[in-house]
Amino acid sequence: MTEDILIELLSQNIVLILGAVFLIVVVLKGIRIVPQSEKFVIERFGRLHAVLGPGINFIVPFLDVARHKISILERQLPTASQDAITKDNVLVQVETSVFYRIIEPEKTVYRIRDADAAIATTVAGIVRAEIGKMDLDEVQANRAQLISTIKVAVEDAVDDWGIEVTRAEILDVNLDMATREAMLQQLNAERARRAQVTEAEGAKRAVELNADAELYAAEQTAKARRVQADAEAYATEVVAKAIHENGIEAAQYQVALKQVEALNSLGGSAGSQTVIVPSAALEAFGDAFKLLQGRGK
Repeated sequence: MTEDILIELLSQNIVLILGAVFLIVVVLKGIRIVPQSEKFVIERFGRLHAVLGPGINFIVPFLDVARHKISILERQLPTASQDAITKDNVLVQVETSVFYRIIEPEKTVYRIRDADAAIATTVAGIVRAEIGKMDLDEVQANRAQLISTIKVAVEDAVDDWGIEVTRAEILDVNLDMATREAMLQQLNAERARRAQVTEAEGAKRAVELNADAELYAAEQTAKARRVQADAEAYATEVVAKAIHENGIEAAQYQVALKQVEALNSLGGSAGSQTVIVPSAALEAFGDAFKLLQGRGK
């Protein structure tokens, strides 16, 4: 009995039920919730109609179709390695890595089929062209400048594809074995040259210091001689003044006193067992004794 009632109700309201189901489908088809990290490319009758951003978006059901769902997160291309020849004809192998993100999905979808392969090919060509303008030493020394140049060139090339290059990196620059050995020999020669220059500069500095020391010693000797000369001049002046005031006896007294001091120093020196006194020395003792007696009176 209950089943018959349900069947009867359904048969009477089938149109309403179908209408409700259709309405639900229309609502579901007309609402698109786009994640924060994506953008939807909407087509109507096979042509580009709109690009939906993150959030709730409304479209015309059954007419508008979200044909492409594009991630706008930053992407990294796989590390690529390509050969290049420098300006001085050295073969190098360059490893590069590129980071990019899609900012205009409609351009990326309708202008390029394989964005990753296209960017990789573009980077390889630009790297070869830029390295061909530089010597090997410049490539090694100006890597930051080279990276900046490559990034700008790649940005200009992929701008029509709705892609923004956020970063380009040169991971490594590899050389063949022959070039490495030649560079190692050059490096060793440069180190040897620097060592010789350092040693020569050290020897030169030592000579300069020795010359300065000798000059300083000569200056000090000259100063000592000057002081000694001043002292002798002063002593001579004192003796002259004494002679002027006391007569020739003062000079004789000084001479006799010096002789006595010299003999005394000779006799008191270490290791002196026998002292030979000249006859004139005895007379000097006597003269000095007489002078002392005369000065005592």
